[in-house]
Amino acid sequence: MRKFTLPDLGEGLEEAEIVAWHVNEGDHVVTDQPLVSVETDKAVVEVPSPWSGRIARVFGAKGDLVKVGATLVEFAEGEGEETGTVVGELDRAEARPRGAEPREPGRAGAVQVLPAIRALARRLEVDLNLVQATGPAGTITRADIERAAKSLAEAGPAERLRGMRRAMAQRMAASHAEVAAANVTEEADIGDWPRGTDVSARLIRAIAAAAKIEPSLNAWYNSQAGERRLVPRIDVGIAVDTGGGLIVPVMRNVGKRDLRDLRAGLDRMRADAEARSIPPEELRGATITLSNFGMFGGRFANLVIVPPQVAIIGAGRIEPRVMVHEAKPAVRRALPLSLTFDHRVVTGGEAARFLMALKTDLERAS
Repeated sequence: MRKFTLPDLGEGLEEAEIVAWHVNEGDHVVTDQPLVSVETDKAVVEVPSPWSGRIARVFGAKGDLVKVGATLVEFAEGEGEETGTVVGELDRAEARPRGAEPREPGRAGAVQVLPAIRALARRLEVDLNLVQATGPAGTITRADIERAAKSLAEAGPAERLRGMRRAMAQRMAASHAEVAAANVTEEADIGDWPRGTDVSARLIRAIAAAAKIEPSLNAWYNSQAGERRLVPRIDVGIAVDTGGGLIVPVMRNVGKRDLRDLRAGLDRMRADAEARSIPPEELRGATITLSNFGMFGGRFANLVIVPPQVAIIGAGRIEPRVMVHEAKPAVRRALPLSLTFDHRVVTGGEAARFLMALKTDLERAS
């Protein structure tokens, strides 16, 4: 049998969830015919056949998680050719009871559990690691298990994180463990903006202007190699909130685009993000990120950087505030700005200069 395995569909992809099969066992397919749709952490992607041939066997059903390198399809002997990828195992996402193994003895926070209590926890599907022990010498009692089971029942069924939400959890945890994040904030006086000014397009243009003045924030950092790379082209990741979670498509070469072109790109990006139809290559390679969370609420934020990027800009809710205008107090429209930067490679001075350049461009009337 010839095997076709799940290829890497995106940066750092480890697995994908099967959404729908487009072929059945016994079908004859041609090169580039869609075999299966899978959901990665960023998009739903159709995986095409690498060759023509007859499908002998498909692996996995809707909802299964498939590891990169795991077999997706077997072709009948003599048809197709090897892909050269490593064949792994299919993760069937078997349900694991919440009464999983507790902390090992001798580790910090370990608790003593009698066999009868362990059996009760297994029967009630209670994870012993989540139980607060109230018994003598830190032991878990029957009452502790029953209390935890009641709390879980009241909380409703557990929902396994998949797709974008699962990836978000993993990346945020990795970022928190790795990045030395620091924050600086400012407010831009946008009282001179004409009515109907495109806020998102102006923010992207301002990021491009700031990156040209202070390029150290438009960069990638390889922490393992200890290498920083300043990127001449400015490719802005745009954080888009969808029902399935956060997705960050990339607006390319924004320093060479005018406001009209930026708006057209934003409209296409939003439509593709909501339809989950953004090509994987359009979700890679951002050099800096923008989160315009102010459209939902909030003024300032401590944002999370996703390596290898070293900076993310946040725009808060626009509202009237008393500000100094032409040397006098006046009520003006203020745009709150948050900048989170990786202090391992970006100095406080560089961050401040970038933020002031951003503010200066935003305060232009047009």
